[in-house]
Amino acid sequence: MATKWQRLRAGSAGALLCGFEAAGRATSVLDPWGAVGSSEVQLLFEALGVMLLVVVPVLVLTIAFAWWFRASNKRATYLPDWEYSGKIEFTVWIIPLLVVLFLAAIAWVGAHELDPYKPIASANKRVRVEVVSMDWRWLFIYPELGVASVNEMALPVDVPVTMDITSATVMNAIFIPGLAGQIYAMSGMCTQMSVIAGKPGVYRGLATQFSGEGFSDMHFKVMAADRAGFDQWIEGLRRSGQSLDKPAYERLIAAHETGKATYYGYAEDGLFDYALQRGTKPASAVVARTTAPGVGACQDMTLSNGVD
Repeated sequence: MATKWQRLRAGSAGALLCGFEAAGRATSVLDPWGAVGSSEVQLLFEALGVMLLVVVPVLVLTIAFAWWFRASNKRATYLPDWEYSGKIEFTVWIIPLLVVLFLAAIAWVGAHELDPYKPIASANKRVRVEVVSMDWRWLFIYPELGVASVNEMALPVDVPVTMDITSATVMNAIFIPGLAGQIYAMSGMCTQMSVIAGKPGVYRGLATQFSGEGFSDMHFKVMAADRAGFDQWIEGLRRSGQSLDKPAYERLIAAHETGKATYYGYAEDGLFDYALQRGTKPASAVVARTTAPGVGACQDMTLSNGVD
């Protein structure tokens, strides 16, 4: 039977979620609510526009040539011995070359501007979230706030968020269409993604790398709210009464099941580094390491910074 605090937590979570839902939902890549997603869509349309400059004339000229050189058109010139035109050769080579160079330029610039490891510039202090892919759930740890959740994540609006990502099991990929692109999660390795929510509401999150039986149910909610709403969500986690320490983490990764959102009012320090090592080692081989505050174990993929 649920305790009084559990019922209160469920009620407050439900009311808060309804508030997020009322603000709207971001589910489409083409309708992003974040700065990163908006830049990616702009890059997509720029590339599409350039390619249409080639595709549309080719389609139009194909129809035009077929119509002009039809058998009944006596005005069409028949040149059976024609074999070369410098103007045509120049045109069919220079146009594709310019298109490729332009696409390469915008792809190069865009790839560096949208580097997922690159922190997002903002006057607001960033929030760190540590993400662990499991069979078949997502664990979100807020190391600076000492709380965690499963299959539910909250972000303050207009605040940059750095996500440190790893996997407790097979390779996976995390994707939040309304915020940013996808990035892979791998056992024993660390990847990063920087995001920022531009509007309050609920963003859809999902796994995009097949990972077994429960893959199709590996979804989660990302809720964006103003600072007060985010703080309310964090306080709701703290009232949950559950703790996430190493034994609790071991039970989570051993479950191999899908599940609804779960909340932890306490997350043990260094748990993400434990998960990072635990992905490729038995629990007895995990070594305690010192992680610099505000940096975390996922400073880069080689763990060369922030870890002693």
